[in-house]
Amino acid sequence: MTDFDYIIIGGGTSGCVLANRLSVNPDNQVLLIEAGAKDDYFWIDIPVGYLFTINNPITDWCYKTQPDAGLNGRAISYARGKVLGGCSSINAMIYMRGQASDYDHWEKLGNRGWGWKDVLPVFRRSENYQHGESEYHGINGEMHVEERRVNWEILDAWREAAEEIGIPKIDEFNRGDNFGNAYFQMNQHRGRRWSATKAFLKPAINRKNLKVMTRTQVTRIIISNNRAIGVELVSNHNSRKILRGRREIIIAAGTVGSPQLLELSGIGETDLLKNAGVQPVHHLPGVGENLQDHLQIRSIYKVKNTRTLNRQANSLLGLASMAIEYALLRRGPLTMPPSQLGAFAKSDKHQSSANIEWHVQPLSLDKFGDPLHKFDAITPAVCNLRPSSRGHIHIVSSQVKRHPAITLNYLSTDSDRAVAIAGMKYTRKIMNADALKKFKPEEIEPGINCIEDTELAHAAGDLGTTIFHPVGTCKMGNDKMAVVDDRLRVHGIDHLRVVDASIMPTITSGNTNAPTVMIAEKGAEFILEDAVS
Repeated sequence: MTDFDYIIIGGGTSGCVLANRLSVNPDNQVLLIEAGAKDDYFWIDIPVGYLFTINNPITDWCYKTQPDAGLNGRAISYARGKVLGGCSSINAMIYMRGQASDYDHWEKLGNRGWGWKDVLPVFRRSENYQHGESEYHGINGEMHVEERRVNWEILDAWREAAEEIGIPKIDEFNRGDNFGNAYFQMNQHRGRRWSATKAFLKPAINRKNLKVMTRTQVTRIIISNNRAIGVELVSNHNSRKILRGRREIIIAAGTVGSPQLLELSGIGETDLLKNAGVQPVHHLPGVGENLQDHLQIRSIYKVKNTRTLNRQANSLLGLASMAIEYALLRRGPLTMPPSQLGAFAKSDKHQSSANIEWHVQPLSLDKFGDPLHKFDAITPAVCNLRPSSRGHIHIVSSQVKRHPAITLNYLSTDSDRAVAIAGMKYTRKIMNADALKKFKPEEIEPGINCIEDTELAHAAGDLGTTIFHPVGTCKMGNDKMAVVDDRLRVHGIDHLRVVDASIMPTITSGNTNAPTVMIAEKGAEFILEDAVS
């Protein structure tokens, strides 16, 4: 087939959902195009394999950000999945919807049908929840949501410490108000990663009306008379081809890839496109703007009188025991996501709801990709859930293989710096609680001599790094900087939609993969409804 009803660009989380839902009707001819490879790399399925998939060019686009003043001039690695399943094939597997107020805010911005009452049934529909059906959870969906399969004494004690200072223990985070502390629930099934590929694409892969192309990059969307009519693509062997989309072209390339493709296709801010060598087709100044991300600040504490992953991973016997436990029981440290334990709270009493989140790890290292420290340690990393800083992502060339410039502007507002300082102080309160006294925590980062607010603000720039939640670069809305409307149609171009995390007008209060599945579910609904209207 050279003509398709629907062409989906991007085989990540959103693309896998769309491919499944749009191909249910055998009359729909559907094409899914993924620039990366199949998700058959050994370490993808093993949960702890994120250590070997992030910063690995086999599975990660290996983006680098621009040097950031908020990070004291540092540039950082910016991982995005480069295989089928996208980031769901390399991420932390944490299932987190955010807060009801996140979605009610989207609706108040004028985005009809995106309030909590509208999206909760969509979350439930996709879910296969370990503890059974309820008002908040479903059991008939494709996304397995399960509990951890390893325990650490130090994390149990951290929960007690958090409760001691006013962050109560709760059962879970996905009922609309995530204030409290709990163990994260994960997209795993019996100790293995449960990616969007496994959940949505593989059950549909043998449908005769669905074609999947990997190692194939779309170089531009073809626009004629303000209508998307097809795509130009290049395969891994540099052969070029043009395919026609009879009904719709759907961009699902993610927060980095979607604005990049729009700009390469001549859709964006006119002067920026000209400077990059691209002929403008449609002036849409919001493309690539409104970038938001959760900046995590990683405090590190050495601990005693307990065992952490540091000690186990630095021992041949420890490594062997982990491998045997996983092979025989699908349990133990090899089932771990980067963080097992979480907590949500207000950084100050003026916040309307919890605005900071901790990801707590029974391990420590200097930076991601480095070896674990040889001493036992814990890393309680705190992030600002609703940053006011905004960045942008834009092409610098007309060449599709040239990475766009990613400018984050972390900590560029007074409020974000204030939340960072408050979060670090809050972490210290927890670590000083009686429940942790037995473990004699010793602050390594930022260090006990870092006391004044100016010193803590500088330390935030040294310690801060992405938690891999970029959103917003093709935001939904009707203002002059919006890229798509509330049915995810690109403003000014017919038969073209963006359906992924880039459409979020504001970032959700937590990890972003589950909301991306929800966005794709709603996008598929819109597409199918509009096909018969």
